[in-house]
Amino acid sequence: MPPHMAVLLKRLLHPGRSPTALGRLMGRREASLGADPGAAVRVRFAPSPTGFLHLGGLRTALYNYIFAKKHQGSFILRLEDTDQTRLVPGAAEDIEDMLEWAGVPPDESPRRGGPAGPYLQSQRLALYAQAAEALLKSGAAYPCFCSPQRLELLKKEALRNRQTPRYDNRCRSLSQAQVAQKLATDPKPAIRFRLDGEVPAFQDLVYGWNRHEVASVEGDPVILKSDGFPTYHLACVVDDHHMGISHVLRGSEWLVSTAKHLLLYQALGWQPPHFAHLPLLLNRDGSKLSKRQGDIFLEHFAATGFLPDALLDIITNCGSGFAENQMGRTLPELITQFDLSRVTCHSALLDLEKLPEFNRLHLRRLVGDETQRCQLVGQLQALVEEAFGSQLQDREMLDPAYVERIILLRQGHICRLRDLVSPAYSYLWTRPVVGRAQLGAISEKVDIIAKRVLGLLEGPGTNLTQDMLNGELKKLSDGLEGIKHSNVMKLLRVALSGQQQGPPVAEMMVSLGPKEVRERIQKALCS
Repeated sequence: MPPHMAVLLKRLLHPGRSPTALGRLMGRREASLGADPGAAVRVRFAPSPTGFLHLGGLRTALYNYIFAKKHQGSFILRLEDTDQTRLVPGAAEDIEDMLEWAGVPPDESPRRGGPAGPYLQSQRLALYAQAAEALLKSGAAYPCFCSPQRLELLKKEALRNRQTPRYDNRCRSLSQAQVAQKLATDPKPAIRFRLDGEVPAFQDLVYGWNRHEVASVEGDPVILKSDGFPTYHLACVVDDHHMGISHVLRGSEWLVSTAKHLLLYQALGWQPPHFAHLPLLLNRDGSKLSKRQGDIFLEHFAATGFLPDALLDIITNCGSGFAENQMGRTLPELITQFDLSRVTCHSALLDLEKLPEFNRLHLRRLVGDETQRCQLVGQLQALVEEAFGSQLQDREMLDPAYVERIILLRQGHICRLRDLVSPAYSYLWTRPVVGRAQLGAISEKVDIIAKRVLGLLEGPGTNLTQDMLNGELKKLSDGLEGIKHSNVMKLLRVALSGQQQGPPVAEMMVSLGPKEVRERIQKALCS
C-alpha cells in the first residue's frame, strides 16, 4: 500500500477536514470526458498477461475491434497486470504482437501509447489509491485487518458446511478507536467495499435486464490489497472511467460481477458505460477452452501456417452477431455486417477441424489478388529454402515465375501454403532418385512410353497446357498390347515424382515445365 494511504486512514478518524485534491482532480477528470457519453465510441480489450493470447481472447478482442470500427470509434488495449505473482514473461508483448498479426491492432496500447495512458495497470496505482481514498471518505469502503490465516479458516469452515465461502464482514463494524488501534500495529490493511443498498438493475445489450443481489451471496469484496495493488473490480471501474470507455464488451463470466461494478460507479458518482456480455466460446463438445490446450494459442496457428483471416472467419462463423453464417468473410465484411443486437446468449461451439477448409478459402482469395500473390511467392520461396536448403539441385526451382505457377496450379487443392513443402510435394523442388529398373517393374514397354512422351516435348518453347496434355496422354497406350492407360500414368508419375500418388500427371508436367520433364525422364532411363 502506498505510504500516503496509511496516513489517509488515520486522517479519516478525524472528520470535518476539507476535501482532498483528489476530489477536485476527479471532478475535473469526469468533466473532461464530456457530458455526452455517446459522443464517441471507445471500447477496450483488457486481458491479463498471465498467459499468451488464445482464441477466446482473440474473439473478445475482435468483437470490440469490429464494433469500434463500425462506429468510427477507438479500440484500446489495456493490460491488467496487477496480479504480479502470476505474470508470464513475454506474455504482454505476445498479446500485442498477436493482435497485430491477426489484423486487429489497437489504436491505443502500451506499445502505441495514447491520450489515456499509461495502459499498464501496474503504472496506474495512484489512480486506484485516489479512488479508494474517495470511497473511504464517503464511508463506502473500510480498512480490513483480517489475516490471511483467518480468511482461510472462514473458507474451510464454509466448505466443511457445504456453503459458498464468503467474508463475514467482520471489519466493517469496527469503531474509529478500534481502527486507530489496529493501524498502530498494521499500517497497511486491505480496503473492502461495502455492498450496501439496493443493486441497480441494468440493461445488458446482449442479456437484457439484469439485477444480481450480490450482498446476499457474498461478503464485502477487497478492492485494494495491502500491497497497494487493486483487485479487478476497482481497477476496471477506475480505468474504464478515466479512459472514457463508452461500451464494455467482455465475456459473460463477468455478468454477475457487473452489479458490484455498478455499485462502485454509484459510490464514486460516475456514469457507467454500456455493457454487452458476450457468450462463451467453447470447444465443439461444449467444454471450456483451456490454456492447457496448446493448440488454441495464436502463436500455434501463426507458426503452423494458418491465415489470420481464416481464424477471424471461423470464430465469428460459429457464433452470432451477423444476419447469417457464411464462410469466407474478410475483416472489412465482418465490420460492415456486424450487428451487436444480433449477438445471442447461446455459447459458440468452435470446431477446429473445419479450420483447414476456412484457410483454403482465404488462401484461394489471396492467390486471386496479384499483389497478395506476389507476397505468397516470396513466402513460399522462403519455405522452400527452409525445408530443402542444400538439397536444391537447381536454383531455378526458386524462380518467381516457377513458384507462382505452382501456386496457381495447386490453389484450391491445398489448405496452407506450407503444404507445398510437405513430402507429397517434394518433387516440385528436388529431383527424385528413380532408376530404370523401378520403371521397368511397372511396364516392360518403358522405352516406348518414354519415347512417346519425349515426342510431346519436342520443339523449342513448347507450350504445355493441361487440356492438351490430357488428350495426348490418353493416346500413349494406343497400339501397345497389354498396356493399360493407368499403368502408363503410374510409370510417368513415378518417373517425375518418385511417388505412387499425387496430382494428375498432366498437371505435374505443366508444373515442372518441358525442360525439367525431359531431364527427369532421361535421367531415369539412364540410371
